[in-house]
Amino acid sequence: MDDQPLTVKAPNLYDSYHDPRPRPPGCANSAQPLLLRRLREHIQRFQESSSLNPGFGLGQGLVPVPKQGWLEQPLDPFNTSDRRTFLQRYWVNDQHRASQDAPVFLHIGGEGSLGPGSVMAGHPVALAPAWGALVISLEHRFYGLSVPAGGLEMAQLRYLSSRHALADVASARQALSRLLNVSSSSPWICFGGSYAGSLATWTRLKFPHLVFAAVASSAPLSAVLDFYAYNEVVARSLTQVAIGGSLECLAAASAAFAEVERLLRAGPAARAVLKEELSACGSLDLTEDQGELLGALQALVGGTVQYDGQAGAPLSVRQLCGLLLGVSGNRSHSTPYLGLRRAVQIVLRSMGQRCLSFSRAETVAQLRTTEPPVSGVGDRQWLYQTCTEFGFYVTCEGPRCPFSQLPALPFQLDLCEQVFGLSAASVAQAVAQTNSYYGGQTPGATQVLYVNGDTDPWHVLSVTQDLGPSEPALLIPSASHCFDMAPMRPSDSPSLRLGRQRIFQQLQVWLKDIKKSQN
Repeated sequence: MDDQPLTVKAPNLYDSYHDPRPRPPGCANSAQPLLLRRLREHIQRFQESSSLNPGFGLGQGLVPVPKQGWLEQPLDPFNTSDRRTFLQRYWVNDQHRASQDAPVFLHIGGEGSLGPGSVMAGHPVALAPAWGALVISLEHRFYGLSVPAGGLEMAQLRYLSSRHALADVASARQALSRLLNVSSSSPWICFGGSYAGSLATWTRLKFPHLVFAAVASSAPLSAVLDFYAYNEVVARSLTQVAIGGSLECLAAASAAFAEVERLLRAGPAARAVLKEELSACGSLDLTEDQGELLGALQALVGGTVQYDGQAGAPLSVRQLCGLLLGVSGNRSHSTPYLGLRRAVQIVLRSMGQRCLSFSRAETVAQLRTTEPPVSGVGDRQWLYQTCTEFGFYVTCEGPRCPFSQLPALPFQLDLCEQVFGLSAASVAQAVAQTNSYYGGQTPGATQVLYVNGDTDPWHVLSVTQDLGPSEPALLIPSASHCFDMAPMRPSDSPSLRLGRQRIFQQLQVWLKDIKKSQN
């Protein structure tokens, strides 16, 4: 396939976008601990590389290389007098495309880099052959290689928001229709997972004339400042027998964290030992540094639950519980704390990292860096979005949380102040405005299928019950975050297979309806 970059100028969307007013400062999708973002990136890369190996391998030639292209997009789509632009990356897989009027499956990128695997594995790719669909993915502005000139200074980040991202999707849809000779009768269906699942929903909500339907996987539609419910779901999932959990496992996790807190209080010598045993890089003498460590440990356990059973995940819930309960060795010589130590070692080794946590000062310094990272992980950008739109700050202050109460909400909100100069009050205001603008868990978008797994902590912010005949919801038992989007494997559970079948059937209904109306 031709690998020359395809570039086209996208239209300014001032006239077609619903609300061009700039957002006031606030807070966005969760300022998750950095470890959780590393885990997400690690799993995504593992799954993408697994899907692409045949095509990039030594002459097997089973998978064609997708096309990469660039769209020239307006930096400020809501100001027609602003002529500045940036290049936004997209990928195209046309190997299943049956005709010019075939459906287009648009995979929307979220808060990270988007590679060729985004159009080569998982859904929507697995669904494309049935309808002869063209598959396209669009990288989110300010992430991956789609970072505007000028870096990540505050003056630039004012053009980073979900509203700007939706404008990009709409203009890309129009530009790519021309560039790829897509018929005006072709239905466009948006797919996305996690934050991008919310974007898929909101694209259908704000641009129903451009997008025919959407599949939103694990989409946290409701912004929330204090996301204490995250750890409540983590606790519940640790007791789920179907995925290897138990009440004993939950009790062991709680005991392990209690031991960490005891050692943190026991004096400098104990903290020095703890630092070594848990791979904390930086002193643990300051309360803020202890909060960094405890947050990373929570992210390790929470991430194990969030990505349970997925290819590339360092640990499953079953394996973590085995470690905490000393099942794999001599139980009489093991403790929950030793099990937690072993879990830390396994996760860090799997991800190729040396440190579980850093000092608070180092974390702040890293997040203040305005040079775009080579890896494309986008920590500074995502923190900015959590501080200006969504919140999602995971805390452990509820009675059903088994972990440490640190880091508390003020500790997390302080990052917005330290890194961007945004007050806690402005963050709270922004979260409320996001829900007011999009509608939270009742967005009112039709022909959107909401897909969630009940193991996933994020499902509590999504839609898990039908909102109406054209707003169906699917809750997959024992499934983790965006699991329905992952490449299919022989080890997939019957409930996950059934869930994917339900997605196929719903699309079948909607696409049949459009064919009838066209005829």
